[in-house]
Amino acid sequence: MRQAPQLFLLLATALVVTAPASAQQSALTVPRNLDQLTDRAAVIFRGNVVSAQVEKHPEFQSLHTVVVTMRVREMLKGEPRSTYTFRQYIWDIRDRLNAAGYRKGQDMLLMMIAPSAAGLSSPAGYDQGRFRIRRDADGREVAANGHGNFRLFHGLAADAAKKGTLLSPSSVRLAETHQSGPIPVAELSRLIRELAVGNR
Repeated sequence: MRQAPQLFLLLATALVVTAPASAQQSALTVPRNLDQLTDRAAVIFRGNVVSAQVEKHPEFQSLHTVVVTMRVREMLKGEPRSTYTFRQYIWDIRDRLNAAGYRKGQDMLLMMIAPSAAGLSSPAGYDQGRFRIRRDADGREVAANGHGNFRLFHGLAADAAKKGTLLSPSSVRLAETHQSGPIPVAELSRLIRELAVGNR
């Protein structure tokens, strides 16, 4: 019984951490553009999934989590490192069955929020801040988040201008013309770097 208040607090914390980002699988998310996601993320990097293991929270056994280890290929925001491991809270049973969509070897760009006091984290905006990288029909590396990049740049140029963030002409063009669909990884990474400088 002594753990009951702690468990309630941890559940509330988990909801606060993940609710703005969306519930997993089928729940709705609060739309955020790339500038807002970059601002919310403590660490942004591109890497490959080394492992993804579903397990109970070490302190609160009633909470299901997935522990993901990534091999970092490129750091876009945060201190350089070779690997990055995070624990993400999951409550949808489908996410327990497929490790919340993380699979060994996946090439991804992740915009991670800072871990909570309970050690829980997730991509900012959940699927909005989780980009899967693949090659298109022309062999180019492209990235798309769980929303197909829809509204990813909505209002971004105006937000950046208000903050005084300097964007390259090509980044401004991308932000003003792209509606949805995959984005070349090089262009996405460049824009995130520019936004990260402006969000410091």
